[in-house]
Amino acid sequence: MVVAALAPLLAPFDPLAQDLYQRLRPPSLEHPMGTDEFGRDILSRVIHGSRISLRIGGICIGISLTLGTALGLAAGYRGGLTDTLIMRLVDMMLAFPSILLAIAIVAVIGPGIDNVMVAVSIVLIPQFARLVRAQVLTLRELAYVEAARALGAGHLRIVAFSLLPNCVAPLIVQTSLSLATAILDAAGLSFLGLGAQPPTPEWGAMLNSGRELLLKAPWVMTFPGLAIFAVALALNLVGDGLRDALDPRRTALLAAP
Repeated sequence: MVVAALAPLLAPFDPLAQDLYQRLRPPSLEHPMGTDEFGRDILSRVIHGSRISLRIGGICIGISLTLGTALGLAAGYRGGLTDTLIMRLVDMMLAFPSILLAIAIVAVIGPGIDNVMVAVSIVLIPQFARLVRAQVLTLRELAYVEAARALGAGHLRIVAFSLLPNCVAPLIVQTSLSLATAILDAAGLSFLGLGAQPPTPEWGAMLNSGRELLLKAPWVMTFPGLAIFAVALALNLVGDGLRDALDPRRTALLAAP
């Protein structure tokens, strides 16, 4: 995130500037990650690519978190036909591998970064919907919810002030883990030519442009791939850490004498 925020200051070259005299140069002091087939500095493109990947992941998570939470709250609290309809729709979406469903959506609405964000957002909605529904099904029967209902609180107030706050901890963990998934899915779609288009310095698109150079100039694919790997690994480790930190049972166990 720091690299993405300071990309213009950290990047030694313009990520779009071409210099055919410097094409396919191996890593050196001048170009620590080498150059690509157009002489563009790969380090600069990887640094600027962090902005694009994190922006895509953040927007996707924002959309899927909002819609998935709303669907999960409605299904868990209302129950009955509402729960059945929402969960059957979620089950239909989960019946397809996420990347295949995203490819199908992009194939219908067309390639491009914006359409990739829409597709990945839709694919991630079921994860949040099922998580929130499971939490609400447990919480809605607890005494404090019954007390709020007995005091005359309306449905909206119960959902907003009694149920939703108690879903925040697992949602934070799921958000961190899903952010890594969103970045990976978006990079995969760009690698297939359905996402960011050249010369945009997006990590998946950089992998796609360098695949024919794997044997001749492996650094063209290696460093964008390592960037995707590092960010996905870091976000998953953060998610695991948050799960441990926000688990009340673990917290109570550690606090016990």
